[in-house]
Amino acid sequence: MGKRILKRFWISLLVFFGISIIVFIFVHSQPGNPYIQMINPNVPAEQTEEMLKKLGYYDSLPVKYMKWSSRAIKGDLGYSIQYKEPVINVINKRMGNTVLLSSVALILSVSIAIPLGVISAMKKEKTIDYLITILSFIGISIPSFFFGMLLIKLLAFDLKIFPISGMKTPGENYIGIKAFFDVLKHMIMPVIVLALMNTASLMRYTRSSMLENMSKDFIQTARAKGMTKKKAIMTHGFKNSLIPIITILCLEIPGIFSGALITETIFVWPGIGRLNYEAVLNRDYPLIMGILMIIAIVILCSNILADLLYSLVDPRIRYSKNN
Repeated sequence: MGKRILKRFWISLLVFFGISIIVFIFVHSQPGNPYIQMINPNVPAEQTEEMLKKLGYYDSLPVKYMKWSSRAIKGDLGYSIQYKEPVINVINKRMGNTVLLSSVALILSVSIAIPLGVISAMKKEKTIDYLITILSFIGISIPSFFFGMLLIKLLAFDLKIFPISGMKTPGENYIGIKAFFDVLKHMIMPVIVLALMNTASLMRYTRSSMLENMSKDFIQTARAKGMTKKKAIMTHGFKNSLIPIITILCLEIPGIFSGALITETIFVWPGIGRLNYEAVLNRDYPLIMGILMIIAIVILCSNILADLLYSLVDPRIRYSKNN
């Protein structure tokens, strides 16, 4: 297992290196001068040119990448053009907010999707199966921005149950339990929207995987030994259905993390998604690079996690890797 983890780590490291090159080329190939807003327009042209040379604006692309990568290895992702402070500091201020929102949405999504997917498979072609199928198709079909605006209209404007946007109530400096409930109240609607994006698809994959395994011989064998249908399905069918479920689930982790852009923008949630949107609007190249690298790390770690979970769930995979 240790060798497998080490091998996956080195492969991920090489992939990350390739991603950094590709992203760097695309970001720095955009036309225009993003540094111009850092320079006072009243400064003489000669001084402006000198400052741009010091910033490395006129360096070739390979030289720019070497400078950036050498600093990034040490944890220095550059200096934000928009916020006038180190990129890592800007990201750290927003990272916790996105992790909080994404984690709660993922837990909610899994808690709803997997049980409903199992129930739908066990009650195939029954009323509850049709109802769950209809709800899942509705969830897949509704765009997240439309659902978000609909929640704002109904729950914030009409019923006035939840605040419209933000993470905290403006003008209030709550502490302790009051601060906790204030944040909780603000995050309910964006969590619902984020969870909807993944619940429907995960539910369909769970149902499909369960139906496939329910027709396998090992279910019939378990029932022939005296095990009830429900127990055979939950004991053997569900366990053998976990591989595709784990695959989709680990793909959803970076999907929720990066897909928070629209949700965070709609609800003005101060997270990485909204920060990325602001960085693109302001052509803050160092900040864009930093955020994209963080997202790449999340994706690669999710793939490694999936590979490890495969080994834990299915001993056959673990055995084949050891040989």
